Amino acid sequence: SSGINAEWPLRPGKKGIAFPTCICVNEIVCHFSPLRSDPIVTIKEGDLVKIELGVHIDGYAGVVAHSLVVGATAENPATGGLADAVLAAHHCSEAALRLIKAGNTNKQITETIQKITEAYNSSPLEGMLSYEIKRYQTEGATDKQIVLNPSEAQKKEIKNMEFAVHEVYAMDVFVTTGSGKMKESNVSTTVHKRSDEMYSLKMKASRAFFSDVCNRFTMMPFTLRAFEDEKKAKMGLKECVTHELLHPYPVQQDSDGKPVAQFKYTVLVVPNGNIRINGGLFDPSLFKSEHKIEDKEVLALLAQSANRKAGGKKKKEKSTDCDSALIPLL
Repeated sequence: SSGINAEWPLRPGKKGIAFPTCICVNEIVCHFSPLRSDPIVTIKEGDLVKIELGVHIDGYAGVVAHSLVVGATAENPATGGLADAVLAAHHCSEAALRLIKAGNTNKQITETIQKITEAYNSSPLEGMLSYEIKRYQTEGATDKQIVLNPSEAQKKEIKNMEFAVHEVYAMDVFVTTGSGKMKESNVSTTVHKRSDEMYSLKMKASRAFFSDVCNRFTMMPFTLRAFEDEKKAKMGLKECVTHELLHPYPVQQDSDGKPVAQFKYTVLVVPNGNIRINGGLFDPSLFKSEHKIEDKEVLALLAQSANRKAGGKKKKEKSTDCDSALIPLL
């Protein structure tokens, strides 16, 4: 946040957190952003850890997530279900990157993800969506959606759509070696997001809290950890949630207690392909699986370069510099 303030000195709310940092371990899927008063969670060797966050400048967001196994090395790689989940999720995210291009469809991504996860004896989490994102909107009301593993309801609701030039997507992949089902955890919810509902709050503490949320976070998700006085924040939160001014993001976990891997990045669709603006470095030597992808179409897709085609020599040199400069930002 301090780095963003230094580079882009806009007023509060015009830049900052687009999604609070969440660190989810093993079977915990998403939205775990503990408060200072919460019990300490100790991360140990062999744990599968997912780190997710997002930032925005003037409402234009970049969101990202990465998975790692604590202590894994090339000499002592992660194996078994951990390796299967991580490798499947990584390959799914890379395949999706090569398919998010103008003229391609969300159905192509869903089908490809199913092939990859089956090869690793794993499953994409049911119902998890990737969205087109717009200014001050990281998810939500859009027909432009990509579903990893559609539920029966989603099979009827999700529309087939084509990607178009100048769209921006948050591609979010979750893979488990379990059944693909998830459930709400009993961990307290700390992440919320402002809704479009209107209500005249009665409590002074609620009005002060909600005003602070609007000024600091606009329509972006936030965590209660961002407030200095946790007790006051909780007091103000209750009335806001009761009257649906704020939408909660409950902590989710794998229904079978299996570890879940996640990879997420932000990608821009451009005339000559796409630009991934963030994402962590991945070292496949840290993982050793008994399974592998054998589908020829999928292998051919993954063998393609993820770099967009350039129209000429000068443009190619310029775009390469731009890509290398953008990726370290998040």
